[in-house]
Amino acid sequence: MVWTAQSKSNLSIKTITEQIIQAGQLSRREHLQLTSVILSDSKLSSEDRRQINLVFDYLQTGRLKLAD
Repeated sequence: MVWTAQSKSNLSIKTITEQIIQAGQLSRREHLQLTSVILSDSKLSSEDRRQINLVFDYLQTGRLKLAD
């Protein structure tokens, strides 16, 4: 499942990534969505790209858990 233009407009990437970081966990669905966005949308702002990379960095360093 990928994000559509409609679902991306409902919540900003910054809002979504802040919610993920605050919750301390990343669902597999959210992981897939963020991965899809970063790989498919070359029009991402540098700030959006930075926010997504921050989530992945936190996941890699153990500051976030990957939830099922």
